[in-house]
Amino acid sequence: MRLSRAFLPTLKEVPAEAQIASHRLMLRAGLIRQTSAGIYAWLPAGLRVLRNIERIVREEQNAVGAQEVLMPTIQSAEPWRQSGRYDAYGPEMLRLRDRQDRELLYGPTNEEVITDIFGQSAKSYRELPQMLYQIQWKFRDELRPRFGVMRGREFLMKDAYSFDATYEAAVASYRRMMLAYLRTFQRLGVRAVPMVADTGPIGGNLSHEFLILAPTGESGVFYDAALEEQDWLAQDVNIEDDRSLETFFNQVTQSYAATDEMHDAQAWEKVPEAQRREGRGIEVGHIFYFGTKYTESMGVSVTGADGAPFHPQMGSYGIGVSRLVGAIIEASHDDAGVIWPDSVAPFRAAILNLKPGDADTDTICEQLHAADPEAFLYDDRSERAGVKFNDADLMGHPWQLIVGPRGAKEGKVEVKRRATNERFELSVAEALAKVQAA
Repeated sequence: MRLSRAFLPTLKEVPAEAQIASHRLMLRAGLIRQTSAGIYAWLPAGLRVLRNIERIVREEQNAVGAQEVLMPTIQSAEPWRQSGRYDAYGPEMLRLRDRQDRELLYGPTNEEVITDIFGQSAKSYRELPQMLYQIQWKFRDELRPRFGVMRGREFLMKDAYSFDATYEAAVASYRRMMLAYLRTFQRLGVRAVPMVADTGPIGGNLSHEFLILAPTGESGVFYDAALEEQDWLAQDVNIEDDRSLETFFNQVTQSYAATDEMHDAQAWEKVPEAQRREGRGIEVGHIFYFGTKYTESMGVSVTGADGAPFHPQMGSYGIGVSRLVGAIIEASHDDAGVIWPDSVAPFRAAILNLKPGDADTDTICEQLHAADPEAFLYDDRSERAGVKFNDADLMGHPWQLIVGPRGAKEGKVEVKRRATNERFELSVAEALAKVQAA
């Protein structure tokens, strides 16, 4: 991609309406533009980040046996009436009527729809377990949307739902999803700590929120540093073996972690002082077991091995995909701009031609760009070097390949690592190898 032809409308001034870093930087770096209160258009660079997050989420969902579906954004009110939530949900639900005067809604979540779909198809215990997920837009009519995509009205979410024959099987599904979440967030380049969440009247310990640590987080968090030290991608967990899943789950939950709402001061005192970590966190995911709440209220049952009908056990598992873009920026930025983790960055590197028109710099820049024109953003504009440096830092490319006339004469490229500001003077081949191997 050549920056002279790209639609990347950066802003020099800080937008007045943006109160937190992620909102300011997403507007300034040309990732989004607001179309109405709490609703945003995603511009090319922002959409690339969103798609990178989707890809990682999708790969980890598939890895634990979840199957992707796509449900409509506009839902019938009838399943919500069956579950009892249509009137109870509140004013956040956007209700509407079509020209046949049928009651519809813009889906804020999908428990009712997926339960109805499952109930129309599954008839026997032999069809269990099932785990279905989607990545789809949702709408909640927030009274005061704020903080950009962190608390908007329209948002992109991954929501998954499990159906199992027994409580024990539902627990295994829950543990598989816990593993998928920990691996997902690690691949996204952020530290997301699983915290025990309120289970309401269901009780038990099968409800966890995942919070990214950031100073602007809405919740206070307390956790054992042991959770920071784990490499979840290296964990040898057999997702088909209940004992292996139990060992993994116990490893996760034996370390203290809670938000301020669930904080237990006595349990906290038992954590060695050197291991205690406190801060703020942004919720980006939630997994929750709720048993037969929906299958029972909506009359969904399957036939058991003994011929008697029973209501399958369910769980739901959400990740805020669009919210993650803002949360990652909140956790990873500096005064100059965004610092993208390699896995989600819209471009792996920016090529900065400090003297367009110079034969040597043009030749090297074209050579670099040709190596990976999809992943390398070539700043070929006729702008001052300072403007190019500022824009590259603002947009947060993990690497910068800086080509000036003096180095170009010697066949050299200056390579800058955005996260650390480390700089290396390398040949073209060495520069490419370093950036592409990272």
